[in-house]
Amino acid sequence: MSGAGQVQPGSLAPMPPLSPAAAFARGLLLVFSVPAVVLLATALGFGALARDGGFTAGHAAFMSVSMFALPNQVVLVDQLARHETLAAAALAVTLTAFRLLPMTVTLAPLFRGSRPRWALEILAAHFIAITTWIESNRRLPHLPPDLRLPHHLGGGVAIAAMMLLGTLAGYMLVGGVPVIVAAALLFMNPLYFILSLVATSRSRMDHAAIVAGCGLAPVFYALAPGFDLLATGLIGGTLAFLWGRRSP
Repeated sequence: MSGAGQVQPGSLAPMPPLSPAAAFARGLLLVFSVPAVVLLATALGFGALARDGGFTAGHAAFMSVSMFALPNQVVLVDQLARHETLAAAALAVTLTAFRLLPMTVTLAPLFRGSRPRWALEILAAHFIAITTWIESNRRLPHLPPDLRLPHHLGGGVAIAAMMLLGTLAGYMLVGGVPVIVAAALLFMNPLYFILSLVATSRSRMDHAAIVAGCGLAPVFYALAPGFDLLATGLIGGTLAFLWGRRSP
């Protein structure tokens, strides 16, 4: 394990001291990053999907801002487009959202500064998704504790704006896009996530979790569609943890 003062490979160099407003502004610069561009392209596919599903632009925009998680949004559109009941749609979205719970548990403690800011911390938790979780884990540890929350909020606002822009652009400009194109755009986000995990993995347990997830996901998709993501995370993550604990 490296010392507290060392910067691990793949992480950002320590940032200079900033004011909370400057930290928020620096977080907004995430709008110019590769992850933001990937999410913009992915949101294009979601906007097209929402239009093909019979939803209005207002519905698509509301889902983008209020849910802040493209997989959850896709599941909700798919369930309602197939005329499933609201209870079934809510259950499907809830099961999909479980993947965000470990991310929130591990990232939220970094928001705590010298004094509690409950309202802002709750808002910051809303902005925890795959992309912001990866970026905040790279950036926040190098910031003073009181600047981490505004920096994360800036990044969350930037990503939310890109998702909203992509959703509306996809709805207005890419309506009727071929299904294969929409699927390819939606796949860009998980592809970015997998590549980011590979690039930032440091231990055998990390590598084992990636291998187990990629290997078990198609199996559980065939055996238990709808529960495949949950089963893959629980079983694959547990196997990786046990293997990492036993390995020298």
